[in-house]
Parts: sequence; structure tokens; C-alpha cells
Amino acid sequence: MISHFVRTSTLAVVCVAALATESPARTPFDGAWSVLIVTTRGDCDRAFRYGVTIDNGNIIYDGGIVSLYGRVGGNGALRATVTSGNARANATGRLNRRAGSGGWYGTSGQSVCSGYWQANRT
Repeated sequence: MISHFVRTSTLAVVCVAALATESPARTPFDGAWSVLIVTTRGDCDRAFRYGVTIDNGNIIYDGGIVSLYGRVGGNGALRATVTSGNARANATGRLNRRAGSGGWYGTSGQSVCSGYWQANRT
């Protein structure tokens, strides 16, 4: 009887622990995204592609010398900032459940640049 209780309790704890490690999407935009950033005006790098994660509406990027962070509102409105050294850009736009797009404006040294971004869920 005790052995059955211990096995049942252990199984219950393992199941709860497994569920706790899975993070269900808390917004319709949560998950992995691929973001293309393109310069159309100014003397900045032409294009970059980043893999980002949205978690509870927060944009998270873990990579390299670039810092990319921001927030997606419940209606899909997006605001983000990208920094690298003395370069900084601010982006706005909108996501739906599968894709999104918008514009950005920034500076790199003495150059003022702008362009667009496109995102797709991966």
C-alpha cells in the first residue's frame, strides 16, 4: 500500500514538474520569430536578420553585440529598440498571429538611417 502511494505521488510530482517547465503562450504573439531589418535611407548596414522570441509580449534577443528588446501589445502594436555600440534604432509596427511589419528610424555615428522591418513566425 505504501509502495503504491509512493509511486503514485512520485508520478504526480513528475507530471506537475513537467507541466511547470512548459511555458504556454500567454499572448497570441508568443513564440519564435524571424525578423528582417532593411535600411532604405542613409549610410547604415543594408540588412540584418535576427531570430527573436516573444514571451508574454516581451521581445527577447540573446545574441552577439546587438541588443534588441521591446514589447508587443495585446492588439499587436510593436515597439522595439536595437542598439550596437554607438548605433541605435527605434522600430514601430504591428504583428498578427503569423507575420508583421513596420518601420524604423535610427542613427549610426553621424549617419541618420531609416527603413522597414518584416517578421514571420518560425
